[in-house]
Amino acid sequence: MATLVSLVLIALCGRQLGAEELKVQTIRAPDGGLQPQAQVDSRGQVHLIYFAGDPMHGDVFYVRSDDGLSTFSKPIRVNSQPGSVVITGTVRGPHLSIGKGDRVHVAWMGSDKSEPKAMGNAAPMLYTRMNDAGDGFAPQRNVIQKQPGLDGGGSVAADLEGNVYVAWHAPANGKEEADRQVWLARSRDEGKTFSAETPAIPRRTGTCACCGMQIIALGKGKVYIVFRSASEMVHRDIYLLASNDYGRTFAVAAVDPWKIGTCVMSTAALAQSAGTVLASWETEEQIYATVLTPDMRKPQNPLPMPGPGGHRKHPAVAIGADGNYLVAWTEGTGWNKGGSVAWQSFNKEGRPLRGTAGRAEGLPAWGVPATVALRDGSFRVIF
Repeated sequence: MATLVSLVLIALCGRQLGAEELKVQTIRAPDGGLQPQAQVDSRGQVHLIYFAGDPMHGDVFYVRSDDGLSTFSKPIRVNSQPGSVVITGTVRGPHLSIGKGDRVHVAWMGSDKSEPKAMGNAAPMLYTRMNDAGDGFAPQRNVIQKQPGLDGGGSVAADLEGNVYVAWHAPANGKEEADRQVWLARSRDEGKTFSAETPAIPRRTGTCACCGMQIIALGKGKVYIVFRSASEMVHRDIYLLASNDYGRTFAVAAVDPWKIGTCVMSTAALAQSAGTVLASWETEEQIYATVLTPDMRKPQNPLPMPGPGGHRKHPAVAIGADGNYLVAWTEGTGWNKGGSVAWQSFNKEGRPLRGTAGRAEGLPAWGVPATVALRDGSFRVIF
């Protein structure tokens, strides 16, 4: 039986849940970990990963909570090679997804110490999955077969049909940002094997080299990707891609333009519930969110977070079964500089719910928040 580690939840809204208000609580990641990622499985258990160690070459750890993040199981190291994970720049952290049979899948950008490398001794896109016993992880593998040049990190998604997707961006030809594309490696056997990567879209949008990205899979062929482009050096627009054929082809579902002549080192977030997808990203130092429902060809107009904006980055999102959703983000962060975490919840029409905005100080350097929606309709913000 796993040893449980108790952690204190800080209640920000203690009232009973109602149509116009939700309960939001914050929690610090176990062991002072950085860049947590969390998802809830089909049984209501919360699976959480976090980073610990030197930001240039540290480790990822996994824990599980059966009681809404009040306690956690004993940590298990995810990466089979010590020191093979990098998080500097905040955009390169590990990603988590729950797939068929509630199996945990994790992917991350390899550090300078990681093995195996991609061709040309380049940084690998590393992947592992939980073993059948649920008490450890398989040896890490590099999924880059043809397109090295990983910089801003990648992402992983799994569905309940046994499909697993690992995505990253790297140059197609040349070395400029305008030459970069989003690449996708697909598995049909729960991550046992992966096909060679293919471009998500043939259209050359470029990709912001030191910006993160996100992928999510809903099953029945539906896959979504969000990333930042980089064309003509100054067009650093957010692209939201949608696929209905298990990632074989993607269409552009939305574009949010931003004209700026520098790398903005941003990340983006996706979450889903009952076929509804929630996406969030940064534009002009403000955080935006939009909802895509199964019967909509286009998403709702992007909704800015309340307040004046400025120095807002690194969103995290969660959506409940009732369509209510939470967006969290960082404020005041920078290179090797911490800040604070802020959040706001909304109903499914995009109206802010009263009593559910909040802010917490003490976000460490390279830190980002994670969010989950629990079965009782409440939310957790983890940082």
